Amino acid sequence: MHDTVQILEGSYGLDRRSTPHGEGRRWLRRIIHFFSYHLILKRGTTRRTTAAGFRLTVRPTVFHPRYFLTSEFFAGFLNQLDLTGKRVADVGTGSGILALAAARAGAASVTALDINPAAAKSAAENACDNGLGDRVTAVCSNLLSAISPSAMFDVIISSPPSFPGEPRDVADRAWHAGPNYRDIEALFEQARERLAPGGRLYLLLSSDSDLDLFSRLITEARFNASLVRERSVLIESLIIYSLKAY
Repeated sequence: MHDTVQILEGSYGLDRRSTPHGEGRRWLRRIIHFFSYHLILKRGTTRRTTAAGFRLTVRPTVFHPRYFLTSEFFAGFLNQLDLTGKRVADVGTGSGILALAAARAGAASVTALDINPAAAKSAAENACDNGLGDRVTAVCSNLLSAISPSAMFDVIISSPPSFPGEPRDVADRAWHAGPNYRDIEALFEQARERLAPGGRLYLLLSSDSDLDLFSRLITEARFNASLVRERSVLIESLIIYSLKAY
């Protein structure tokens, strides 16, 4: 497992393409999802854990930041940013770990958004429990739809579901984004409308995601994409892109 930092300015869409996978790789993904869904995502109890230096309550159906590597990887990246005085939105907040990391990095205000009501409750609880309740507000929302179009943000962060496919239920929406990523397709246009001049959208993707489709959505929303952090883990790479409107 290792991190790399690479900054590619001025490219439209993404710097890499989707990689075709054989049947063995697809079966491995199905097995990973089966156990992740039944043992973690669909669990029926509230868990308490520590991740990225935060004490977290994780309600049933909420994405668990200790069992999946994306949360702490993204939080570690945010810790290195200077967000002093910034207005931040965290789309798909889950437990709220990224919203808390943004507040710790100096953000003046953070709006933590999730379509799962249990996630919004977890994020609100965790903000208060970690002494950040005065700067983090949790909202149950489908992407940014519950936020007024006049509300502007300096930074938007999102770690959307990595894979296409119809989710079984609200818990599975952390893994599957609908056929052809239907459930998050509007993210980029909504983000562009709500980014202040010079603002950034930080996006975490898996190398196993449909990068060609994401590249098209990013280009259609008129964003420049720069790769800013990458970590190789087992069968995939986790990639963080910085998107800036042009």
